[in-house]
This record gives sequence, structure tokens and C-alpha cells, in this order.
Amino acid sequence: MLEDVAIFSGLSQDDLELLEHHMVTRSFQKNTIIINEGDEASSFFIIIKGAVKVFLSNEEGKEIIINAQGAGDHFGELALLDDAPRSASVITTEKSTIGVIAKEDFHKLLAKNTDLSLNLIRELTRRVRLLSDNVRSLALMDVYGRVAKILLDMAQEEDGIMVINKRPTQQDIANHIGASREMVARILKDLTTGNYITIDGRRLIINEKLPDAY
Repeated sequence: MLEDVAIFSGLSQDDLELLEHHMVTRSFQKNTIIINEGDEASSFFIIIKGAVKVFLSNEEGKEIIINAQGAGDHFGELALLDDAPRSASVITTEKSTIGVIAKEDFHKLLAKNTDLSLNLIRELTRRVRLLSDNVRSLALMDVYGRVAKILLDMAQEEDGIMVINKRPTQQDIANHIGASREMVARILKDLTTGNYITIDGRRLIINEKLPDAY
């Protein structure tokens, strides 16, 4: 299973077996908090099955989603590298199976394996670029532009059609882009009325190029 995780590509079979030996597999129900922002960092997590969202929230309960992740993704590595508290919270969005590797074991493997260290640097660099792109969207795009962007980012091509098979809720979209649920609902309704998109349960189909402006 670990061979399919991007940051473990290039590791020897012995290293993968050692890693799996030290990994504990745990199951979580939907809507289970795995990490709380501010927690002490003691483990690295790999999503074997299921999905999670990474988010920030304030005392009033207002939430902004930083990232959504699925099988083969990982989280929790940042705080292991600088020993700072967790910088965000993570919650399951469906029933999930998560591999957990202790901080000490992860550090030992990093120290002895150049490929793993380089892969981790590349992954963190990719996430910084993604964060920069999201900040640019929040600063320079209107709400419609942000909705259109997140739909396109989430969609995958199937037989020449762009499809989101697990459509996020209107509130999740709003939390991703820093807007109100009501505004997101209005935009999705207008896109549906214009036949730009079709919503069928959890499935969203992008029928044609989304308009440049709302």
C-alpha cells in the first residue's frame, strides 16, 4: 500500500517493510476529529481508505477549509519537522482507514533515506504553491470566480466530460472560498438554470465551459 504514496516512491522494499512494521492502522467513523489545531505533534498519518478535510476555525465556529484529501494522501508531517504544535485540524468526511506512524520512526527513516527527504520537500513545495494559488484567488477573484475555480479543481475527466463524483456541500464550498453558503447556493442555482452544470445527488457534471463572469 505504501508504494502508492507519492512521498514513499523510490524507497527500497526493506524500508517499506520497516515502515509498515511501525505503522498502526486505525478506523474512524465519518465526522471524527483526528487532529486538533494546537495539539502536540506525535504522529504522521496516511489515508489508506476514505477522505478527510483540513481546516481552521475560530471560537465562534467559523471555518475555512484548507484542503481535502483522499486515499494515498498524507497529513501531519509539517509539525513533525519543526516540533511546533499542529497548525490545523483534520476531520474525516467519510468512514476512513488511516495508517499512523510515530514521530520517532518517521524521523529515523528521514535521516537514513535521501529519496524520502527529497520527496517530502517536493510535496511541501507543491503545497506551498497551492496555498499561494488559493491566497491569490481569495484576494483577486470575486465569489463567482472562486466557485468556478473550485468546481474545476475538483472535477475529473470521464469520457470527455468533467465530473465531480463526490460533490461537496454548499457549506463546504463556502468554507473553501471564504464566502456565505447563500451566495454559493445562488451561483450554483444560476449555473444549473443555464445548463452549465447538472447536479444529480452527490454527482456534479460540468456540461460546458463555465462563463467568465457572473
